[in-house]
Amino acid sequence: MVDLDTLLLAVAAGLFVIALLALLFWAFKAFFGRSSSPGFLKTRDRRLAVIETATIDAQRKLVLLRRDEVEHLMVIGGPVDMVIESGIRPRPHLQPLRDEVIVATNEFRPAPDFSKTGSVSG
Repeated sequence: MVDLDTLLLAVAAGLFVIALLALLFWAFKAFFGRSSSPGFLKTRDRRLAVIETATIDAQRKLVLLRRDEVEHLMVIGGPVDMVIESGIRPRPHLQPLRDEVIVATNEFRPAPDFSKTGSVSG
């Protein structure tokens, strides 16, 4: 007859091994799989992005798409999807501030001294 403590220890060890194998499988899939989430070996930049959307009415939307640094304006959702404008160049990024920028300062003005209050006579 098998001791109850030995049986519980064997079941716990089996569950631990199964959990360890599941964790290893998940880690391998996350870092080397073909999922959309980035892993250690995935350094590819995305080429396609939705920049902005605006609702026109209950069915149609105006969508600004970017592909390879070129933007395209489209109307989608109605009976016909159509390209409104293509080949739009994105706005240039703001340049960093230069060293010769001067920040305006105020002159020092002392706080009023209320201890010298005089009586006002009329």
